[in-house]
Amino acid sequence: MEIVLVGLNHRTASVEVRERVSFTVEQARRAAEQLRSRGILEETLVLSTCNRSEVYGVPPENAQESATALSVFLSSFHAIHPDELHGSLYHHYDRDAVRHLFRVAAGLDSMMLGEAEILGQVREAYRVAQEFGATGPVLNRLFQGALELGKRVRAETELGARPMSVASAGVKLAERIFGKLQQCTALVLGAGTISEQVVSQLRDRKIGQLYVANRSRERATDLGERFGAKAVTWEEWGRALTTSDIVVSCVSAAQVVLRREDVERVMAARGNRALFLIDLGVPRNIEPSAANLYNVYLYNVDDLTEIVEQNRRARESEIPRAEEIVNEHIGKFLSWQASVELGSVLNALRSRLREERSAFLQARLAQMNHMSAEDRQRIEVLMEELLEKLLLEPAEHLRGERHLRRKIQNVEALRDLFLPQREKP
Repeated sequence: MEIVLVGLNHRTASVEVRERVSFTVEQARRAAEQLRSRGILEETLVLSTCNRSEVYGVPPENAQESATALSVFLSSFHAIHPDELHGSLYHHYDRDAVRHLFRVAAGLDSMMLGEAEILGQVREAYRVAQEFGATGPVLNRLFQGALELGKRVRAETELGARPMSVASAGVKLAERIFGKLQQCTALVLGAGTISEQVVSQLRDRKIGQLYVANRSRERATDLGERFGAKAVTWEEWGRALTTSDIVVSCVSAAQVVLRREDVERVMAARGNRALFLIDLGVPRNIEPSAANLYNVYLYNVDDLTEIVEQNRRARESEIPRAEEIVNEHIGKFLSWQASVELGSVLNALRSRLREERSAFLQARLAQMNHMSAEDRQRIEVLMEELLEKLLLEPAEHLRGERHLRRKIQNVEALRDLFLPQREKP
């Protein structure tokens, strides 16, 4: 029942690296299938956002060996030489893996301390993995616990009272450039969760004119109607680009949607009037070299550092309380994990002792021809009661222990003494 985590995030890898290791939903499904079919993991879940790509799993045997295999798999799956990921990947096991996930769900490991969208992204990753049939009892319990604590942190601390996201940070950056946005026109590419947050933020700041474009016209129309924005088709947004001051792109796509040559053509059509581009996509949606064009100001998620630090300073007093909640839920999960391990060990011991009891009785009773069938049956019942007393009462006592993880080591020692290696659960 070991847990392994291999991944990278905004602290360990640049956006250039992160975008190469990101997963679409279909890629997450294929990765989960391959990891299980190759025997690297028995349960698996991929969490991929603009700031992180992480694979959580339950290995068949040794977690550290699985982590090595998992690192090699990530390089191979994304066609990246292992040296390019050297220093970017982190490996966590068991308690450390649990702590990492719980801090992610709490918003403590985000670029934006307490960011609003990460809990929804964890929930969606869990839902998708369940649909694939990639999770099992361990990851189900782990991610259910993560979602529960994430809700508590947002309800019981100020991290949830004043949520920050990459969407709000991007709009704040636009305000620094333009000041009030009432006289500005904005175009939002994409109609997913982050796009909706961007549209909402722009409307809150009374943006003058707002366009929304998406490959699905229906989704763009729905988003536009809810926020008073004008929906344009995916083929038409180029025309809206020529009149926009602000363009925010957050499209889930494996390739660039706005190339340098497109921006160059648009700038000529608009007389080189300043154009502010915010690329919130990972992989990036806008060709980076567009930033070299005159009067084009291009920012990506890694350029939000200053706003991130201001956000952290305003909220860091809430970190201790959030960490308390994280530690509480870590204790709950580890107690559950230990109780499952305890049950597995004790069931194996019970089966072994019953086998030994049967063999012992068969050998001894065969020499006692003077005993009646009733007496033989009574001896068997008494020995069964003795076995239950030897195992059941200690098991119940251990389950009531607060520090079960420490106590379980004693039971595992008994398993090593009494169970042959091949019979260990």
